[in-house]
Amino acid sequence: MALELAGKTAIVTGAGSGINLAFACLLLSRQCNVVFADLALRPEAEELVAKHASSSKAPAKAVFQKTDVRNWAELEEMFNVADRVFGGADIVCPGAGVYEPPWSNFWDPPGMPPSKDSPRDNHYAVLDINLTHPIRTAQLAIAHFLNPKDPSQRAPVSPSNPRSIVFISSIAGQVTPIVAPIYNATKHAINGFVRSLAPLEAELGIRVTAVAPGVIKTPLWTDNPEKWRLIGENDEWVTPEFVAERMVDLVEKGEIEVQSSSVPSTGLSSGDERDGAKMVKVKGGFILEVSRRVRVVEQFNDPGPSREGNMVTQMSVADREIFDRLKGGGWGVKS
Repeated sequence: MALELAGKTAIVTGAGSGINLAFACLLLSRQCNVVFADLALRPEAEELVAKHASSSKAPAKAVFQKTDVRNWAELEEMFNVADRVFGGADIVCPGAGVYEPPWSNFWDPPGMPPSKDSPRDNHYAVLDINLTHPIRTAQLAIAHFLNPKDPSQRAPVSPSNPRSIVFISSIAGQVTPIVAPIYNATKHAINGFVRSLAPLEAELGIRVTAVAPGVIKTPLWTDNPEKWRLIGENDEWVTPEFVAERMVDLVEKGEIEVQSSSVPSTGLSSGDERDGAKMVKVKGGFILEVSRRVRVVEQFNDPGPSREGNMVTQMSVADREIFDRLKGGGWGVKS
């Protein structure tokens, strides 16, 4: 059930940078209001919000709501802001995420620097951000879609009055590099969660989909020296803007063009080669790999990510460092 963007309102967590910023920018260009929910805005995001402030002449408006996505009260407040300022939300993207940073990382156990996770708190921040926050945001989105604050302004969701939730998964929802096991687990979980909510579209008019990007040139990589060093000279990037365009497609289109996921008769099982483009119907539970190729990630018998735009050729350097630490003695044991 496609959704016309003009005149609608979106909530985007993590909109201060990266893919989420590109998505918010594209929504605004399509006359869709946006609540930027993030801890802070990069300068380019600040400029964009200012350009679309309520006092501006821009056809779509933007508002920044400071949000720590680990805090459920702050997640609720971003929906309250959408209600107060725009009359409610039509599109929700719980996009904020981290790539297993040193301060919440499987290979740096709680209570052991540089981890900031405490063994007394009984949780990992990376799980709170990458998994719990999207799940809780989806709960809140569905509740607000079904029960708008002012039905005279915004009718409840229905198949004839659809809404959309777009998640950001990753090719890490299929592949499993040892350097980021918790991150991998969260993206596998997001894929399962999105597919679980697929029936909402036919019954209620709520389309739940996800993009699964490859290696994207965002601050997650460029502002992180530990990760930047893993990128090889010939590794291919995909831009945040390209991913954002595919996210808009998932919201507003009934059909999109993708690469075939079939594996040629050469016997390859890695999915390195694909057939040509085809048109597919967008529906709830859709997970779209976005790299140099765009393809549907099938639930069963999927050939796996293509190589183009998905390779981090120096990842073995980080793998070796992990093994050296584990073999060095004393890992995970407080002195």
